[in-house]
Amino acid sequence: MIEVVRYTPERKAEWDAFVQTSKNATFLFFRGYMDYHSDRFLDHSLMFYDKGRLCALLPANDDGQGTLWSHRGLTYGGLLMDHRTKAAQACQMLSAMNDYLRQQGFSRVVYKHIPWIYAKQPSEEALFAIANVCRAQLRSRDIASVVELDRRLPFATLRKRGVKKGSQACLYVREQTDFTQYWHMLVQHLWDKFRAKAVHRLDEIMLLKERFPDNIRLMTVCKDDAIVGGTLLYDCGQTVKTQYIVASEEGRQHGALDFLFSRLLERYEAEGRQFFDFGTSNKVENDDLNEPLIFQKEGFGARAVCYDTYEWTL
Repeated sequence: MIEVVRYTPERKAEWDAFVQTSKNATFLFFRGYMDYHSDRFLDHSLMFYDKGRLCALLPANDDGQGTLWSHRGLTYGGLLMDHRTKAAQACQMLSAMNDYLRQQGFSRVVYKHIPWIYAKQPSEEALFAIANVCRAQLRSRDIASVVELDRRLPFATLRKRGVKKGSQACLYVREQTDFTQYWHMLVQHLWDKFRAKAVHRLDEIMLLKERFPDNIRLMTVCKDDAIVGGTLLYDCGQTVKTQYIVASEEGRQHGALDFLFSRLLERYEAEGRQFFDFGTSNKVENDDLNEPLIFQKEGFGARAVCYDTYEWTL
């Protein structure tokens, strides 16, 4: 009953219209976001039809070595469904997908599950299906730190001290539309401290900002007219996620990040948002817990939500 079709650019309008109404999609799955790095990933996204009606999407790429990834260039992925999708249909979709992939010469699937905090409705039908139809195994589990905004836990003493320092130093929060100054500070910090590079180049993140001005926002904390810290925010509606958090040496002395996040949490709580996601705290080299990093996030009252990746053979 389920037909599986590979996405092509001619189907962009149909794809985006489905993302707009999906019960578990965010703006990351619009083609305008996914395709910015199409030169790095061979897209092999899938569209699922039931009696001619589009009923699900799978953002995915082909690694050229027999594995379909969902999607290697995105923080999270998985089957995007509408509110009509039920458990039995999700099982049929995964079974039909596996048949399609075998015919296409794939031998393995790596599947990123969408964390539940990004879903508008309960939507773990696919999580059941990959276990019971695909016999998937857990490949990795990253730990994110999330604040439930309408039931916030109190700040740790250390974080409260930082907020007080920021207030005494007359810090203030400002949204920036030009990312240039901040990005230079970020790039330098990543290289000096970790010998690492940002995933996005400045031109790439500005392109995405232009395409999604209401979803991608740079919030900085300033002293006088100088930026001393900040974070990029991915605004997904009910959930707001941090990206690229950094503070200068001066900012660290004045509790810039503590001050910034105290203000942001207050703002989004007042707006009626549900979750504030500080992102994951796994070590890059081995996926172990980065204890100093998560210690800071948990100090804001954040607690664990897992980002899971599964795999199975075909």
